[in-house]
Amino acid sequence: MAHIGPHFGEEPPISGTLGSGTIFFSGCSLRCTFCQNHQISLDGSGDIMTQEEFYIKTKAMIDECRVHNINFVTPDHFFPYTFRLVEQLRENRYNLPILYNTSGYQSIALLKLAEEFVDIYMPDYKYSVPEIAKRNSRCIDYPQTALDAIAEMIRQKGFLDSSSENNDVASKGVLVRHLILPGKIENSIHALDSLFLEFGQSLPLSLMSQYHPVLRHDDPDMNRFLSVDEFDAVYSHALELGFKNMFVQFPSGYNSMPEEQSEFLPDFNDESPFKGNRGR
Repeated sequence: MAHIGPHFGEEPPISGTLGSGTIFFSGCSLRCTFCQNHQISLDGSGDIMTQEEFYIKTKAMIDECRVHNINFVTPDHFFPYTFRLVEQLRENRYNLPILYNTSGYQSIALLKLAEEFVDIYMPDYKYSVPEIAKRNSRCIDYPQTALDAIAEMIRQKGFLDSSSENNDVASKGVLVRHLILPGKIENSIHALDSLFLEFGQSLPLSLMSQYHPVLRHDDPDMNRFLSVDEFDAVYSHALELGFKNMFVQFPSGYNSMPEEQSEFLPDFNDESPFKGNRGR
């Protein structure tokens, strides 16, 4: 286990005012080369704990922080333990929404097992170009696999029941995230097209610009931040497609904040990994 605690860096209907009760697991089934959580996803930082310790720490977070939900971050390889935790919480009358925050690269069989334990899915749709998926995550089949997984999530839970307009805290549904990668605008354009064609303009979508080069790449574009022009090209395309429920993370160039000061770039060697959570 890498970190358990309230987090305020998610979308407004997920973080709300009291925070999302995030549970960050060590390791990852996808292991993207650019992951900003690389200390835990690639390097394996974290602590071993029993199922009972897992429950006690989660219960303490709920009791002390009154978080809006339980947010499992990349939990694929710990699904049985998360299922048991949900059972323990429900047995003790903790009925917060359960959120599975995933890479999008899930099997239908796995998602069917998860159905009764999940209220909200928050999958990524990272790649629409197979070669980019292969280069950065070693999964050339990502585009179709993720679309199929998202379709199954929507079949189970429908669209997120809180939109960018009302900002109520969400209790059920699916919100899809897409991170724009520098120098890979065609990947983002095609990703938006695919999501629009598969699920329509009412799909809740989070368009993110937070890419931060934390590890060295052979590809020079992946060693820099996203430019405002690149963001504008993708954002404009999303508007042209007519997505109705869109959360937008504008790049730091819009407000003159230096990229290096990102409040939600984590350091999992710190007891409080996200600067933006401190003092909340």
